This record gives sequence, C-alpha cells and structure tokens, in this order.
Amino acid sequence: MFHKIKNVNALPDYKLSVQFSEGVTKIYDVKPLFDRIPAFSTFLDEPELFYEVEVDVGGVGIIWNDDLDLACDELYANGTQIATPFDNLMAFGDATEIWGLNESTLRKAIAYGKLIAGVDVCKYGKQWVITMDAMRREYGEPKNL
Repeated sequence: MFHKIKNVNALPDYKLSVQFSEGVTKIYDVKPLFDRIPAFSTFLDEPELFYEVEVDVGGVGIIWNDDLDLACDELYANGTQIATPFDNLMAFGDATEIWGLNESTLRKAIAYGKLIAGVDVCKYGKQWVITMDAMRREYGEPKNL
C-alpha cells in the first residue's frame, strides 16, 4: 500500500518524524538500520548529514543523498504512530487524490451543507483542510490509499 509523505523532520537520537498525506504522523527510528544496511552507519561519522533529510519527489520516500533513502512504505510499516493536534486532517488536494475526486466536488459539498465549515472543513488562508472522518462519512473508504 502506498502512503504519500508530506513532511519529514530529523529528531535527536536518529529518529524521524514523518507526516503522511492521510493525516498520520509516525516516528521512525533509523538506528536499527546501522547494522542491517552499512550505508546508514554513515550517520555515525557524519551526524550533521542526518539532519539534511527531505521528502523525495512525489512523496514516495525520503532522501539524504544518492546513497541514502527510505521508501514511504518502510516508514509507514515500521514507524510508531503518535498523536498530534493535526491527526486526521488533510489538504483538499490530498483528499481528492486519495478518494479520486475533484476539488470542486468538495467545494460544492460545503456549499450544499454536506460538509460543515468549522466542523468537517476549515480554510486557512487559501488552503482548505478536511477531516478523514468527514471524507469517509461522505465518500466511503479511500480509493487510492
């Protein structure tokens, strides 16, 4: 199953905070990879490199350089989910991609009262966010998750 990554942050003790498009945040411990995959032991010699992590193009994984990367499925399957104030929230663009809809469908659902502003959806500047619960209630289970 594909879990698109939206953001990654390096934390102390070789841990990563990884935020996925479906509104889930996981902590992934990189230390076990030091023994299993020799390339990752580079972080022991160059700890500053660990903090240069970024999301790969398209959110399919994370990268440090040409030799060091991790796939989104590895991070999702072996990370530990944590609670954050942003759990269960996603951008309209992510929601429409995951459910196979058009953003206009969600905007019309707000106009017709199917999605309630301040309860199911909220606008921050130009960006709308929606809860996973509202998406499941109105459109069923995700098509592309």
